[in-house]
Order: sequence, then structure tokens, then C-alpha cells
Amino acid sequence: MRKNQHSHAARAFSDRRWMIPFFASLLVFATLIMSATVGLFTLPYNEDEFSDDAISFNASEDSSSLFVESDLRRSHYQSGHSGVEAPRLAYLISGTKGDSHRMMRTLQAVYHPRNQYILHLDFEAPPRERLDLTALVKNDPTFREVENVRVMAQSNLITYKGPTMIACTLQAIAILLKESLEWDWFINLSASDYPLVTQDDLLYVFSNVSRSLNFIEHDQISGWKLKHRSKSIIIDPGLYLSKKYEVTWSTQRRSVPTSFKLFTGSAWVMVTRSFLEYCIWGWDNFPRTILMYYVNFISSPEGYFHTVICNNEEYRKTAISHDLHYIAWDNPPKQHPRVLSVKDFDKMLKSNAPFARKFEKDDPVLDRIDKELLGRTGRFVPGAWCIGTSDGGPDPCFVRGNDSVFRPGPGADRLQKLLQGLLSEEFRSKQCS
Repeated sequence: MRKNQHSHAARAFSDRRWMIPFFASLLVFATLIMSATVGLFTLPYNEDEFSDDAISFNASEDSSSLFVESDLRRSHYQSGHSGVEAPRLAYLISGTKGDSHRMMRTLQAVYHPRNQYILHLDFEAPPRERLDLTALVKNDPTFREVENVRVMAQSNLITYKGPTMIACTLQAIAILLKESLEWDWFINLSASDYPLVTQDDLLYVFSNVSRSLNFIEHDQISGWKLKHRSKSIIIDPGLYLSKKYEVTWSTQRRSVPTSFKLFTGSAWVMVTRSFLEYCIWGWDNFPRTILMYYVNFISSPEGYFHTVICNNEEYRKTAISHDLHYIAWDNPPKQHPRVLSVKDFDKMLKSNAPFARKFEKDDPVLDRIDKELLGRTGRFVPGAWCIGTSDGGPDPCFVRGNDSVFRPGPGADRLQKLLQGLLSEEFRSKQCS
């Protein structure tokens, strides 16, 4: 079994002493998630600019139930908007050292006043870069007026093979749930992601999509992969150290779980508010059980949400196995996808996906996407909400109009074609199987 070469990690993880860091990681990770749930880390970049209103999960006055679980379940059923109002999206955009300007470019490309946005620069980014990102957000007149963009005050150490990415994602979701009552789907992006359709395209198409559907690429782990991945135990030093190290592998093995099935898939998702409320509040405790299991599972971001949704009878029928991204892999696939360039433009277009990854910083293909697919000439991708004039004058998005009116373009047609296939009975019958 492979061991980490770093001497610090090796000393902390000998065959006879592996239980100390193992249980330490469980304790620290559980503390982090519980802290995120109760909102201890919920600090907007300017405390005076945002309200502290939180979602109430109290029982209604006419409730006859004596159990808190029924109140939580009732809040889940009542959450979300009716099909009459256009949807609202919540984005998490993540980055690391040197990514602040890339994050801003992606943010501006997916910005719409209806949506909510939260930005996270991980612990590897220097404090000056985090301050610069915060200043960029605070000084933007549109962000300041609409108050729908936040920078996470808590900077987390992220080890992408370990569970720290899931911990950070759940923390961001807890903040979004506490800060805003008005969003229907959650989308996670990295600084290397970029949209292939406008937000008007996306919101227009999803206005006619059931708010119960979760877009999460998944496959059940079986055969040799099940034994290899589920029996292995890893320790993520990012849970209890202040410096990033590679994950450490234990020589010990554990049995394959029998009370639930394991699923894997893409770490990039578009999932509903109600499903995430279930993951955060977990009224039957199942999400926390799975979370504790994935603390010591390799590449847990590619399995946690997938395993939760496919083992829940209520939610498994809402899972659509697609991550809404165009991603190119080598053959045979390597650990990371290929970096996209201009030569991939036609394939991205034909995929009909609303997002693509991954891109190098300021690659020329991004300029082509801006020009040919998004129509972006100023700060933001223009939409029907931009009612100013751009004829030799300022950015039209400096003047805001009705954000529930959309002006769909060719991207809406492409996205509609993708969803027609994904929502077909033939495709949906194979989900979580």
C-alpha cells in the first residue's frame, strides 16, 4: 500500500499509531461541519452590508406533531418557489493562490441580479490576495447595490483528494441557507470553469424544469473498484494541520458497507435547495453517517452527495446523471482532465453543456466564448436586466431593469436540446442503478 513520503505525515501515521490521527480527523471534521451548520463561520465580507436573517425551521403553530423531525421534514416540503416565479440560482466559486482575478472573470460571466454568489479563496492564497478579492467585490457598484455577492471570511485548507473540499462546500451551503431565502438550485464552480451560455439562457430554460431535479453525474461503485476504494482508509492532514500535505494511506483495511451502496461521479453539481437542506439538517441522520464514512475515503468530493442522494428513496428518483459540464479527458483518462483551448471550441458547442472546464488563466478561447457565445463586451454578460445604453457610453448593465425578464439566445436552444435527452424516460430509468 502506498504511503506518503513526507516525513511529518509518516511519523504521524505508523502502523501501530494510525488510530490517533484517524480519530482526531473524525473529531475535527465533525466539529467543522457542526460549526458550519449553526453558522459560526457565517461572516459576509462586510457585516454591515448584509442582513443576518436565517431560515426558521420551527414548527408551524397548527402543528400537532410532538417531534422535531416532522418539523424539519415539513420545512423541506415547503421550501422553494412555486413554478410561477422564475428560478434563482446560488453559486459557489472556489479558487486557490493566484486565482482571484480568474474568479472575478468567472463571477462576472455568470452574474445575474436574481442569483446569489459566494466566493472562497483557500488557505494557500496569501492574505493580501483575499483582501484584494474582497475589495474588488466591495468596490463594484452593482454588487454593492444588489448585495448578492459574498466572500467567505473563513479561508479553509483544501486537499482535493480528501474530505476538506466537501467540508468547505457544506460550509458555503450553510451560509447561503442562512443568508438568503431566495434560491432554488446550487451550482459549484472553480476558477478554471467558464459558462458556455448566458444566465438569461440558463434561467429561461430552467423556468420550465421541475425544481425537484438534481443534476449530479453518478455511477454505482462495483467490482474491483468497490473493494479497492471502499476498503482503503486515508487520513487528510488538512483536517488537523495548518499546512497542506498529501493524504496518507493506512495499512489497515475496513469492510465494505452493507447498509448503503456507494456511488461516485463528478464533483461538479447542480442540486436543489431542498436536497441540500436535507444534507445540512439530516433529520434521519443519514447524511451525517455518510459524511463520517467519507472523512477517510479517497476523492470524497466525487462520492459524498452521490451516495446520499442515491440511497434516499425520496431523492434518488430526482437524480439526473449529468454534471452540466463539458470536460475532456485523455485516453486512457488521467487523474485530471485536459486543459481546454481554441481547438476544443466546436466540441464544447456540440456538447450543449452550459459550463466547461478546465481553462488556463486568460486563455484565448475564453475571449472567443465571450464574443461568440456570451456577447460580453463589458463587465458582465448582458441580459434583459441591463437596460442602459452602450452606444459610445457606459456599460449597459450599470442600469438595472426587471430581473425576472429574460432575453434567451442560441445558448437556450442548445441547453434545451441537452435537457430533452436528460429528462427522457429512457435516460431517467437508469439513474442510481
